[in-house]
Amino acid sequence: MQASPSQFTTIVMPALNEEHYIAEAIRSLLPADDTVDFELLVLDGGSTDCTRRIVEGIVASNSRVKFIHNPRRTQSAAMNIGAEICDPRTAILLRADCHAVYPPGFVENCVDALGSAASSSVVVSMRAVGKTPVQKAIAAAQNSKLGNGGSRHRGASQSGYVDHGHHAAFDRATFRSLGGYDESAPFNEDAEFDARLAQSGGRIYLDSRSIIDYFPRSSFSSLAKQYYRHGWGRANTLVKHGMRPKLRQVLPVVILLTFVLATVAWPFVGAIALLPPAGYLALCLTWGVFLAFRFRQPELALAGLAAVIMHLSWAAGFLRRAFETKSERSLRLRSGEA
Repeated sequence: MQASPSQFTTIVMPALNEEHYIAEAIRSLLPADDTVDFELLVLDGGSTDCTRRIVEGIVASNSRVKFIHNPRRTQSAAMNIGAEICDPRTAILLRADCHAVYPPGFVENCVDALGSAASSSVVVSMRAVGKTPVQKAIAAAQNSKLGNGGSRHRGASQSGYVDHGHHAAFDRATFRSLGGYDESAPFNEDAEFDARLAQSGGRIYLDSRSIIDYFPRSSFSSLAKQYYRHGWGRANTLVKHGMRPKLRQVLPVVILLTFVLATVAWPFVGAIALLPPAGYLALCLTWGVFLAFRFRQPELALAGLAAVIMHLSWAAGFLRRAFETKSERSLRLRSGEA
């Protein structure tokens, strides 16, 4: 089924210092004018690099693209602002990230799936790709079950209804009726929205036709910060909605606690206490070396280290938010608010 041109679509692209990615992302994303009626709003959170100049160059040659300042800076705010200021004809909102390249027909497929699947939201799969040696290693980790825990939207998957995925398209009326993204929580806004959507009776459809190529962080330090935020946000969502964590979300926490317990026990029982974390490190690092030999790409030897950073950083963020929410709840109980 071809997308209906009558369903006006607003593509919202949050941006912040994306000079290395945004031009390619926009070029790959723009649909043909005769397939769907659309506008593309780049919501910039205050870029200090050449992002604005690059986008303004595109705006000069394509009136459908607009550069808009996002004073609240976050991705959540960008989507909420876009939902408010978009063309009044807008029936469908589409979220697009700068760190990605989109397959042909991406917008058309999302619009089509939103209608044909009778869903409130369409999500897509993503595969990580790299340009630099470190980015390629990180991408390999993110594409593997060791790195993503078997998350359905991380890689090729069959179409069908899911509880979460990489956000793509929304029915605008539904998005606004649920209050959009929760801007009080700076991370994991997509999963938090999906929880509210499911509670309201909405359905989320994974469209397997539209797998995007995602460019991960290009340094281990930025990867650690990103996954710390992911873990913090996931804990916040679970606590807010009274949800139970999945096994893939529990395992990184177990790994981090194993490191902590081994460090504490070491002075008392000796080196034997270090065997569990040492075994985990050996497994991850050996896996990275295996990848390097299998694909004849030496840089992939760093994939094991990337996986370790992802696991431990995610767990640290998760535990911090879990302890924060427990403390906040205790304070409310003492003050008689709950």
